[in-house]
Amino acid sequence: MPWAPIDLPSLALGILKRSIDEGVPGAHADVLHANIDYVDWITEQRDDFSLADYEYYSLASYFLGCGDWVFSSALYDDDTWRVAEFADAMGGKIGARRLETTVELHASATAFIRNIAERIVAAEPDVVGFTSTFQQNTAALAAAKYVKRLNPAIKTVMGGANCDGKQGEAVHRNFPFVDYVVRGEGEESFPALVAALRDGSDLDAVTGLCRRDAGGGSHANPMSTRPLPPAAILPPDYTGYFERLAASAAHAWVEPKLVVEGARGCWWGEKHHCTFCGLNGSFMQFRSKSPTVFFEEIVGLAARHRVLDMYVVDNILDMGYVKSLLPRIIDSGYDLRLHYEIKANMRSGQLQTLADAGLIYVQPGIESLSSKVLGLMDKGVTGCQNVRMLRDGAAAGLSVAWNYLHGFPGEEAADYDGITCQLPALEHLNPPVDQSARIAIERFSPYFNNPGMGFSDLRPAEPYRITYDLPEAEMFDLAYVFDVPPRGVGDDVVRRLNDALTAWKGAFATSRLTHCDLGDRIVLVSRRRGFDWRTLELTDPVDVALFRLLDQPHTLVAAARKLREEHPGSDAGTIETTLSRWRELGLVFADGGQYVHVAPPAVNEELLRLDHMRRTEAEDAAETEPALQSTGV
Repeated sequence: MPWAPIDLPSLALGILKRSIDEGVPGAHADVLHANIDYVDWITEQRDDFSLADYEYYSLASYFLGCGDWVFSSALYDDDTWRVAEFADAMGGKIGARRLETTVELHASATAFIRNIAERIVAAEPDVVGFTSTFQQNTAALAAAKYVKRLNPAIKTVMGGANCDGKQGEAVHRNFPFVDYVVRGEGEESFPALVAALRDGSDLDAVTGLCRRDAGGGSHANPMSTRPLPPAAILPPDYTGYFERLAASAAHAWVEPKLVVEGARGCWWGEKHHCTFCGLNGSFMQFRSKSPTVFFEEIVGLAARHRVLDMYVVDNILDMGYVKSLLPRIIDSGYDLRLHYEIKANMRSGQLQTLADAGLIYVQPGIESLSSKVLGLMDKGVTGCQNVRMLRDGAAAGLSVAWNYLHGFPGEEAADYDGITCQLPALEHLNPPVDQSARIAIERFSPYFNNPGMGFSDLRPAEPYRITYDLPEAEMFDLAYVFDVPPRGVGDDVVRRLNDALTAWKGAFATSRLTHCDLGDRIVLVSRRRGFDWRTLELTDPVDVALFRLLDQPHTLVAAARKLREEHPGSDAGTIETTLSRWRELGLVFADGGQYVHVAPPAVNEELLRLDHMRRTEAEDAAETEPALQSTGV
């Protein structure tokens, strides 16, 4: 259902389709891409609806809940459902035009849901299943309600991330038109449910299933205590998606990508669960497919669908893949373009392997540049290591996507102001995707599970309260995101940080800092708005050695000790003076007693930036226009 991304087929439904087609004799599953159907439907209703609008409701407005609120009108059979409450809640958070559009979509949502339900019923299925992740809940619930209204004999099932654990129980308790809820990993339980419905057998054995007893009451089978082994994680069947997209108005909006999965869980989270992270839900245990199996899956999907862009949904890269899977991809000859989530402390050689294998986009989970705040998150990296990641990612030609977060119990203004004043030195490196955001408390995170960590007064986030007509206790079980009294730094600190981040984003396209190591000297070239020097040579042997040493983060004491081994005359006082001068020149980043230099090697990395050609053309046009005017052209 909307608001699933339209440029990606559903991995969940692709896996479940295969699990039914291959695992339940006599059964067959078809996938209905109602998200793409919605694009065609809404663009016929209004000519001003664009890809930017769809992506706003699909992703950008997640923490505001705009996408789910749109379909609440259909869920509650009221095209004016809580319009006033929504307008009051969104006041100052979204613009007047966006508010107007959202209310208009809300008023028309029932007509679309009715259309989809009629099509589903006309296909005469025995079972219709809805997957719900992010802002799909109300659309899925509303469609299930209309399907049951049109044909009560059809069995309705919901599953997905919004149905994990207690959330699934709450869905089943509160919405009687949902016959079953599948909680947890569905490759085994959903086919088992379908087979049991076909045979009329007992449903008690279907792990994690929510079902109704003879009296209509909701009953939840125990969830599995053991996650699926990697060999049981099926490859997806994307039959029909690319054909449906090609026939849609949406085909002019997006380039389709494949979605692939090599692993589930998080190997870092098994040891140190990041305090704010609710990903992985009920199963944190890390499992990854064998490199051979995953490689064959990747190239098989690419060959079948003639698509080379791939989004890897793994929460974290299996580090074993760096020496097993990735070299096979490099040698395969496939010019893949991959998006992958990685750990921020990967070394430059490993990052280059990623780039060579086609990992154009990486998301290293940076979240902050302050070592103290990163410690509060239990991230297992330092601020200097995160800056090194940005620097080495630029050298490898990787586009590094990351977020800045604040609002952690125990943080202080100095943890931010000490970083903010250094951000102009980093403007040649990938900025965060947006301004710093106060952390949301997510279900399954340590902050949610352990009130003693600083967040004890939790309420379902405001979007749930203006969307659902449920008692607060039921909304608490349904919700994934929670409102809490703010912790950590105040608005004045955040404002200074966000001003600097905004300036960084604005300056990134035209900023540059590189170094070239010529053996006896190091030449640096800078083009950053906060520094008036353009070229600089390091010729002193101690300076050259120190700069090379700061390729990796070092404390002053460690750097001085290592330099004395090569240059006995060097001393900590002189080195500290040099580091202070380099910080003023924007050559090093300092945090938590560590230093790291911020200048990537000069490897034409400007050409590797995704926006380089567009920016170059714009600059050429700007330079050419006056010349044309002067010649009368």
